Amino acid sequence: MVDILHSIDLQITQGSSCALVGPSGSGKSSLLMVMAGLEQATSGRVTVLGEDISAMSEAELAQFRRGRVGVVFQSFHLIPSMTALQNVATALELAGQPDPFERARAKLADLGLAHRSDHFPKQMSGGEQQRVALARALAPNPKLVFADEPTGNLDAANGASIVDSLFTLTQEQADTTLILVTHDNQLAQRCDRIIDLRDGKICESQGA
Repeated sequence: MVDILHSIDLQITQGSSCALVGPSGSGKSSLLMVMAGLEQATSGRVTVLGEDISAMSEAELAQFRRGRVGVVFQSFHLIPSMTALQNVATALELAGQPDPFERARAKLADLGLAHRSDHFPKQMSGGEQQRVALARALAPNPKLVFADEPTGNLDAANGASIVDSLFTLTQEQADTTLILVTHDNQLAQRCDRIIDLRDGKICESQGA
């Protein structure tokens, strides 16, 4: 077993934005995954939205995330056999929200993808796929949005567009917290707070 994170003591204010930065292998993505309940820490306590998720089972964690936690990955993770509309609507259905297809269509329109609703991922560009992934994460109006290198597979123009949409849409959702991993200093500077990790430890924290 390899220890990745060490003596992490971190509190993030609800409704704020926070960037996790540091060199490759510093533990940024691991910390994000632990906070999102996608990986479990071997020790310590993780409290998310007032609930201790440390001892939850995989099924309990999945139930906890539904409708409350949205995740945007670098590699999109869209379901290839589903259209853009179906990918987004599925997240809404799992969250138990009404009118999932109407809400999904509206969120895709917010991201300039109304004309791509019935297209499959392989029929879309990387930038379009990432916007679908963003729509899927944000459509249930989650209280927490995690983004792991959301622009890592995109060119500069598409990356800038995704970042603008990410900040605009999360700010429109009251009390939504945005936590992202990035190597882009300009992107990090847009956040309320920057957490610098080195060798699995927090070495510097800037901002509120």
